[in-house]
Amino acid sequence: MLKWALIFAAVSVVAGLLGFSGLAAGAAGIAKLLFVVFLVVFLVLVALALAGFGAMRK
Repeated sequence: MLKWALIFAAVSVVAGLLGFSGLAAGAAGIAKLLFVVFLVVFLVLVALALAGFGAMRK
């Protein structure tokens, strides 16, 4: 998911440099959304790992 956020960010920068402001804004919005989703999923997984879920307990 982070890969797609970076791809949309790159598309946004290139479109902005070429003058396609509408496309650049759309790609930037998608990149922001994907990054936020990635960040939330990452933080949930880190919290679960710290809590010990998935660990083999005897």
